[in-house]
Amino acid sequence: MANYIVTGAAGFIGSYVAKALLEEGNFVIGIDDLNDAYDVRMKQWRLKQLREAQQFVFYKFDISDRNCFDDPYLVSLLGQVKIDAIVNLAARAGVRQSLEDPWVYITTNVTGTLNLLELSRKYKIPKFVLASTSSIYGRNAPLPTPEYADSDKPLQSYAASKKGAESLCYAYHHLYGIDVTVFRYFTVYGPAGRPDMVMFRFIQWIIEGKPLLIFGDGEQWRGFTHVEDIARGTILGLKLVGFEVLNLGGHETLKINKLVQILEEMTGKQAELQYKPAHPADMQANWANIDKARGILKWEPDINLLDGIAQTVEWYQSERQWAKYIKTI
Repeated sequence: MANYIVTGAAGFIGSYVAKALLEEGNFVIGIDDLNDAYDVRMKQWRLKQLREAQQFVFYKFDISDRNCFDDPYLVSLLGQVKIDAIVNLAARAGVRQSLEDPWVYITTNVTGTLNLLELSRKYKIPKFVLASTSSIYGRNAPLPTPEYADSDKPLQSYAASKKGAESLCYAYHHLYGIDVTVFRYFTVYGPAGRPDMVMFRFIQWIIEGKPLLIFGDGEQWRGFTHVEDIARGTILGLKLVGFEVLNLGGHETLKINKLVQILEEMTGKQAELQYKPAHPADMQANWANIDKARGILKWEPDINLLDGIAQTVEWYQSERQWAKYIKTI
């Protein structure tokens, strides 16, 4: 058994990582501020599943507030339990939202990461995992995109904040010997997914008969990866690697228009399509080169895209009584 801190534990990827660690018999300290970046009912549903585990302890903290880590209950716990790793999956995510409030992206993604790295230094926690993003590669990345592609020209503050967090991680690796794995996640989907992302929105809009908004002509495409594959890869990243930046992303790509067609077939309903101008902060395509993750972690995504989409539709239909009220815009 090992002991972990998972931040963003009520988030999409974070909840799956925490659940998988708990199922392996580990002790998990979950941290999340349950903010309203998107409909908090989704976060509460995920957190409810985790609270069923006896080996799970939850703190409602904002990682950008350094005073949170002086909480006497947390300090007492950290004095009794040797933490093996911090998995920092707490973040303000989302490309378009970062244009509306760029400050919160910097405070959460940069200052929050700094506070957690300081916690690692203070308590001599040897391993740190950071969630970064494929958005860091900007507009003209080669496809499939390797980790050495240019990441110095972010298109919005979200990507810029993650670049800053990655740099802080390297500095703390260099100064204090903290072993770091940085994961650049590509497009992630699955049950209980983020309602600001395309898969949940499209499923809800089609099933509930709402207009389905597509920004651009729908010919943009994404490399989709199921969240269970992403969680498994993240946990593999707990091994000691020194300092590594690794892509975790889809082996199957799909155009947005094609995704709509698949969802129409699976739900038996026709989408009411409304095309809007493309957003300047969006990437035209993303597709991960995962050679490094394959070589270092022996990671490969397993879940077939059509099977994963069907699973996600099934989850929505089973939780429709409350999921239909989740805000998506």
